Amino acid sequence: MGTHPLSQKQVVKMLRLHAAEATYAGRSACRSAAIVSAALLCSQALAADWPMFRGGPDMTGQAVSVLAARPRLLWTYEAGGPVESTAAIVGDTVYVGTSKKQVLALSLANGKPKWKFTTNDSVIASPCVVGNAVYVGDEGGTLYAINRADGKRLWKFQANDKIASSATPAPGAILFGSYDRNLYCLNSATGKLKWKFAAEAQIHCSPCVAGGFAIIAGCDGEIRFIDIATGKQKHAASLEGNLAAAPAYCAGVVYVGTLNGEYLAVRCTDASIAWEIKDKNADGGIYSTAAVTPDAVVFSSRARTVFRVDPGTGKTKWVFRTKGECDSSPVISGGTVFVGCDAGELYGIDLATGRRTWLFKTGSEIKASPAISNGRMVIGSGDGAVYCFGS
Repeated sequence: MGTHPLSQKQVVKMLRLHAAEATYAGRSACRSAAIVSAALLCSQALAADWPMFRGGPDMTGQAVSVLAARPRLLWTYEAGGPVESTAAIVGDTVYVGTSKKQVLALSLANGKPKWKFTTNDSVIASPCVVGNAVYVGDEGGTLYAINRADGKRLWKFQANDKIASSATPAPGAILFGSYDRNLYCLNSATGKLKWKFAAEAQIHCSPCVAGGFAIIAGCDGEIRFIDIATGKQKHAASLEGNLAAAPAYCAGVVYVGTLNGEYLAVRCTDASIAWEIKDKNADGGIYSTAAVTPDAVVFSSRARTVFRVDPGTGKTKWVFRTKGECDSSPVISGGTVFVGCDAGELYGIDLATGRRTWLFKTGSEIKASPAISNGRMVIGSGDGAVYCFGS
């Protein structure tokens, strides 16, 4: 039976109580600030919408809307080419990019197009919807702000290389990474550069925004904590393997996997390693972002596995075997994990036991991740289709 999400007021009240208790207990100011920041982020994420990659700036991949454990196909939209972009859902509209150099706005009710925006190159990043704008980058290195109502361009910004990173909002700003090795922070209203941070290799991941930091995991093997206000690095964790997945934040810790099969929990206060586990499978690298709750961290990997670990210890709870490699990032909705794989299979997995509860087969590999809102799940496939599931 699925869990029932708390209301926004209930969760914010609960987090404020935790913050007060932490202060009373004499914990550090940094810890108290992290709790307050988490409360603010949770209050943003507690809408029914799925406005960006992983659902919110903290990249948890946890849906407020509870999807049926065995949803049925409601509609399909043929995009004319592979869809690796993860959809955003706001209100009654789905926003998604395609390999056909388009950003689409589709009706959530029936999949009918509302508008199409033409980009300079293919789009694999997820759109990010903030206010009246849709922000998304293409593989030609252009970041666009598109009017949400009519699909017309508001402004554009040119990076020096490919953008695979989905944009992430911060107050008055939009952040994204590029293969030109820079993390960019732009004024969200005008597109003007506020600052940029130069890493030592390309930035494939989407930035995680939490606790006043933009947190990136790069191909230089560094997990970097960058002050959003200044663009200066506060601290970093250096790893042996390179990283492509976005960090996922919960309760002062980020969770991330490397391309050589290491899975880690990193403390935000000082970038120290809380725990680390190693996949013994030589093909155990990870391109996907973990789904995180206070009680569970769920990874999907190219070793054809989806697995749950304990957030505090890293101890494995269960392992689910898939038919293909998993670049699709898992999403938790109620008591079910939804994730796709390169064999074209989309799974529903019981969060408690790791047993499969649902299966849908598409015509090709699934690189995109599920987006869940208002009792519906939307996901694209390599067969050129955008699928919508619900009760």
